[in-house]
Amino acid sequence: MRYYESLYIINPNLSDEEYKEVVGKFNNLVENNKGVIIKVDEWGKKTMAFRVKKFDKGSYVLLQFCGANDIINIINRGFNLDDRVIKHQTIKLKDNVDPEALKTITDKTEKNVEKGMETDSASVKTAATEKIQEG
Repeated sequence: MRYYESLYIINPNLSDEEYKEVVGKFNNLVENNKGVIIKVDEWGKKTMAFRVKKFDKGSYVLLQFCGANDIINIINRGFNLDDRVIKHQTIKLKDNVDPEALKTITDKTEKNVEKGMETDSASVKTAATEKIQEG
């Protein structure tokens, strides 16, 4: 499986219910196409650097997931067809990864941050790279 990251911006004028519907739609799109969600990070409403489709602000969502090659076409098509998505960008982070190893690393890092422990980013990256290369 390949490891991907999508950042998409949602119309800021949507209600909370509609916003959750959009986020859920893309999470389900990944899972229904044999993908594995690693992390969903909702950044909230932010001011954009420039206007996009007449919007100065947008609700940012970062979606990290693993999937087969064809999942990118499916998710990008979903972004393009949904008028509630203002802008999107998807990149491939790594080839041939083990989704379970990535989830474990992400969960451990989040737990350390939640506990207030300071983590050295270089050691986290090294541990993540070693775990991915093992898998």
